[in-house]
Amino acid sequence: MIELDFKKTGGLIPAIAQDAATGDVLMMAYINPESWAKSLATGEVHYWSRSRQELWHKGGTSGNVQKIKAIYVDCDDDTVLFKVEQVGGAACHTGMRSCFFRKVEGDKLVSEGEPLFDPKEVYGK
Repeated sequence: MIELDFKKTGGLIPAIAQDAATGDVLMMAYINPESWAKSLATGEVHYWSRSRQELWHKGGTSGNVQKIKAIYVDCDDDTVLFKVEQVGGAACHTGMRSCFFRKVEGDKLVSEGEPLFDPKEVYGK
């Protein structure tokens, strides 16, 4: 298996998800050795949830999985870029296509775009 440098960063490394077709940055999360291995084995991205302290299959609840099309590793072996097909179109738990939907304008954050799904309907929260 490809050896990433999880030790340097305390066990978690950043993982960026990018739409393979458009180049849009969809999200950034973290992976650990377990989620890395699971991603490689399944062809779908798995992350490590820092808030829940558990393995997280992206889209496991919503159905908006990330199918891996290509993986890039940075020169220090401590950051991963997943180029993905974003099933369902939305990567963000808010229903937005990308987690980066808020733009800084002066001293405000301005939302761009509309949600693709209602999080209350999908997650029941």
